[in-house]
Amino acid sequence: MTTADPADPAAPEDLAAVLHQERAHHDNCRTALAAMIEGADLQVVTGADVSASGADAEVLGYEFRSRAKALHELPEGPLFFGRLDFVREGLAHHIGRLRISEHPAAPPLVVDWRAPVSRAFYQASAHDPQGVAVRRRFGWAPGSRGDSADLTGLEDEHLARGESTGPGGILTSEIERPRVGPMRDIAATIQPEQDDLVRGDLSVSVCVQGAPGTGKTAVGLHRAAYLLYTHPRRIRHSGMLILGPSRTFLAYIAEVLPALGETEVRQSTLHDEIARHPVTGTDPDRTAAVKHDVRMAEVLRRALYGRVAAERAEDLVLPDGSYRWRVSGDEQTAIVREVLAERLPYEVGRERVRGRIVRRIQARAERRSGPRPGSWLRRIERARAVSACVDAVWPKVTPQEVLAGLLGDGRALARAADGLLDAAEQEALLWARPPRSPRSARWSAADAVLLDEIAGLLAHPQGYGHVVVDEAQDLSPMECRAVARRVRFGSLTVLGDLAQGTTAWAARSWRAQMAHLGKPDAAIVPLTTGYRVPGAILALANRLLDRLGTDVPRARSLRRDGALTLRPAGGDLPAAVVSAVREALTHEGSVAVVTAACHTTPVHEALTGAGLAPSPRVTVVPATAVKGLEYDHVIAVEPAAVTESDPRGLHHLYVVLTRAVSRLDVVHGRELPW
Repeated sequence: MTTADPADPAAPEDLAAVLHQERAHHDNCRTALAAMIEGADLQVVTGADVSASGADAEVLGYEFRSRAKALHELPEGPLFFGRLDFVREGLAHHIGRLRISEHPAAPPLVVDWRAPVSRAFYQASAHDPQGVAVRRRFGWAPGSRGDSADLTGLEDEHLARGESTGPGGILTSEIERPRVGPMRDIAATIQPEQDDLVRGDLSVSVCVQGAPGTGKTAVGLHRAAYLLYTHPRRIRHSGMLILGPSRTFLAYIAEVLPALGETEVRQSTLHDEIARHPVTGTDPDRTAAVKHDVRMAEVLRRALYGRVAAERAEDLVLPDGSYRWRVSGDEQTAIVREVLAERLPYEVGRERVRGRIVRRIQARAERRSGPRPGSWLRRIERARAVSACVDAVWPKVTPQEVLAGLLGDGRALARAADGLLDAAEQEALLWARPPRSPRSARWSAADAVLLDEIAGLLAHPQGYGHVVVDEAQDLSPMECRAVARRVRFGSLTVLGDLAQGTTAWAARSWRAQMAHLGKPDAAIVPLTTGYRVPGAILALANRLLDRLGTDVPRARSLRRDGALTLRPAGGDLPAAVVSAVREALTHEGSVAVVTAACHTTPVHEALTGAGLAPSPRVTVVPATAVKGLEYDHVIAVEPAAVTESDPRGLHHLYVVLTRAVSRLDVVHGRELPW
């Protein structure tokens, strides 16, 4: 490997000259990008005058606006991070986060990292050069906003010579760079096994079992960016959704896709996707567990279709001028049974019953006096007698009415839950004091999931072409069904770690979870090589795996840096935390003090009293809220209290121990639980 660093007085002059050339190329790229932005703005202004049909003009205008928006929202920073020189003489490409050229028809100054030719940057090796003579990585000053002077070094791998290297200093320093602010993209550091997942086919669903620090969240986001680049029209037509576990998590990852040039992606939580009413009620743990159980799907289906009155239909008599048309109760019962057998969405079935009743009347009218005009048919369809008949045999309902009728009526619940839920489970579901009406009900978070299930029985929701689900191990079976309804004809990228399952209904098996998500045949791919968590810290966390009861492969870390310190508190836990924070602040980066809920207030008060909080660098966060986040320095306070704070406390502790990027301090006054 060849390295150039202008800060090193021993750097060869020829390499310094190459660095000068690369800076000049970056200046050219900056000029070209400014022209691209100006051109995109001009297209938006002039696009309204395009000579095209209304629909075509709208599509073209949308493309112009989207392109301009993406370019304007591209964060400041270096425009390329790598270069490929191919064995074929004269063929070379700079690799960056988006394509940059002086003219659409001109050869690119920078090739998008998602382009087919860029794959060799991530996959080529000394054993398989893939036609690459030299792979070059560029080193930029930390926090660079893209000034060419910030290009401080480069490293070359001569793959065609069979030069075998491990991660170089530039790659290692980028991976280990302190975590300050939101999550960064990893386009410059994607590893071969990650690249295989990122570039998977749109039609294929995949589940990534990712150990801590293996980059599973980054893989999911970069896969989303890759699919948007590769299938722009299909994704625009069907949509893409990123589902995160919380709004805090979404805020943390919010800048990744814009940094990759993608701004037209919905990022949401499952609760926000399904919310029909504000969550104002709470459920006891037992009640919530029953509501999230997959058996509730059949209970709700029975409750809904139990309202269909196939056996109680009365004769329909419809006046039509001087004549009266009749559809007997037996005929209506036969129609309802036929439609029920077709297992259609409830509202579709209701309209099909109406249509078949009207067709019976139409057939009799035409036998009597010939074909009827369209106006006659529309009048019959809207006739009050027909609507009253349909309402009687297949009543119109709302999700709220169905769920309130189930939870507020013991006999209705017993009928729907017969053979599915035992008496204790039914009792847990029943409202102690039913509300006066569904509108006045205090719905819980679990009720929102049930309401979405009923809404899905009434009518299929509009689906997405692709959905990325992070922290999927924490979804309940009923929540999985809510996701599945939104991707019935699309594909999924499922991200998670069974060892980090912290909800009462957390998945024990990915195969079962994928079945609930509607993709039972999805490939399950493990990521076990860690790039974020130092080896000593990961080794400590791995000691908990045997106690978690989850069948996941142990992770290994490529990092040999970092620090792990066990700090006995000596009887004064808050004071020990203050001391640990003072020392942590002598290092660069973010500091998180992670505690069980019982210690959050005294620790925060101690830090405030010591003048260490509030601080932009120091965060006090409960163990239950740290999942998915990462910090340079983590101070884990009293692990024994974390394990006792929740039935899945050991899983919470596993999460806590794996949030550190550089250093982990364990402050404890009690025996450590490993």
